[in-house]
Amino acid sequence: MEKKDLDWSNLGFSYRPTDYRFQANWKDGKWSEGELTTNPNIELSEAACVFHYAQCCFEGMKAYETVNHDIVTFRPDQNAHRMHNTALRLEMPPFPEEQFVKAVEEVVRANAAWVPPYGTGGSLYIRPVMIGSGPQIGVAPAHEFIFRIFAMPVGNYFKGGIKPLKLTVPDYDRAAPRGTGHIKAGLNYAMSLYPTMEAHRNGFAENVYLDPATHTFVEETGGTNILFVDKSNTVVIPKSSSILPSITRRSLVDVAKEMLGLKVEERPVRFDEIKDMAEMSLCGTAAVLAPVGMVHTEREDIYLPSGMEKMGTISKKLRDTLTGIQMGQIEGPKGWVHKVL
Repeated sequence: MEKKDLDWSNLGFSYRPTDYRFQANWKDGKWSEGELTTNPNIELSEAACVFHYAQCCFEGMKAYETVNHDIVTFRPDQNAHRMHNTALRLEMPPFPEEQFVKAVEEVVRANAAWVPPYGTGGSLYIRPVMIGSGPQIGVAPAHEFIFRIFAMPVGNYFKGGIKPLKLTVPDYDRAAPRGTGHIKAGLNYAMSLYPTMEAHRNGFAENVYLDPATHTFVEETGGTNILFVDKSNTVVIPKSSSILPSITRRSLVDVAKEMLGLKVEERPVRFDEIKDMAEMSLCGTAAVLAPVGMVHTEREDIYLPSGMEKMGTISKKLRDTLTGIQMGQIEGPKGWVHKVL
């Protein structure tokens, strides 16, 4: 198989249409089998529910070329399960989990020439999405839905690769108490767009959102979970009912406990604890694990002891181990690496 002629080491993180995508439709109470298509466009009614009541959800995952030149995905069954739970919360018909994994495999195989070669630092980003496509003017769920998976080659999510980031605390909430922060709904990300652009305009990479009820505890950013390492080398994971359950975060917790022998605490983390932490990182499918060097507030700038030049020691071990598993350099837990080709 001949790869596409791209500058693989300088891809950036942006949409680039590839050759094939998968689409299935829900109509008359059931999902179609679905099929691959070359058409990157979707035609919708002007009254489609997604336009008016934001009935949509999505997932994010990646395919990689390993050191052995296999093409693999990472824990796709977990993405299938999370999307199932999201769909239930949004009154959408869950797409069958086994069919989800098979559809991901179809899309990756069909676009294998777009998977960045091993060693370039790139991956094939995979975006499953479901929308309420049926016309709906009254406030109610749609009666028809589209499930689609498309993919594109990408590089680093944050500019500068793994150089420590500067974050800020916004005057906005990401999610409401007892709301939808724990699911991967498009409306959550719409809520974060304005604060994110404000952060960028002020020279920051992302926002640190605090709990919506008391503004006391650390939650997550607009697009990633957060983890800390305290001064005793304990990995500390913020816990809240309105944090999205990241598959990358869950995997890093297992890596820390089972492979690196580190102590892990999953608990509410007060914002005023950040100044006493040794390391802070963002984690998620797109970013994997990106270090934080500074958090800005109106009162002060909090600098992490790990500094603004490099990733902290424990964070680096976590990132290197997880990416080593994904790239086939390190043997990970059974079922994590899902071979496609």
